[in-house]
Amino acid sequence: MTRARMPRPHEVAAARRDPRLLRALRDRRSDEAWRTRGTCQSVDPETFFPAPNEPADAAVELCRSCDVQGSCLAWALEVGDTHGVWGGTTPRERRAMLVAWRGEVESDPDAADTAGPPVRDRLLTLVPLS
Repeated sequence: MTRARMPRPHEVAAARRDPRLLRALRDRRSDEAWRTRGTCQSVDPETFFPAPNEPADAAVELCRSCDVQGSCLAWALEVGDTHGVWGGTTPRERRAMLVAWRGEVESDPDAADTAGPPVRDRLLTLVPLS
């Protein structure tokens, strides 16, 4: 298994201009029930989690026609998911987007009031410490 590398500065700069990321930023709080309407509901989940040596083209193509692509990508970036295809992006693309996402969300004064801690931090508060 290969180790994921940190995205290079030019990859992060390109991610900041990516229309998929801009849509995710716009849609991040607009649709709480996005999962129920995703195109992926009628497809085998394995399609979206190809083996490392297999192309993700089929999953990315399905995502392009999906109405909830922005909300799906926003969720994946919010929780830091770097596996599989989410919102029409591959794990490699999302690593660069994640750096840009964190910069945008942290600098958004409106997001600070409503967002709270990242989802993974909120989930950790539910786990009892023993």
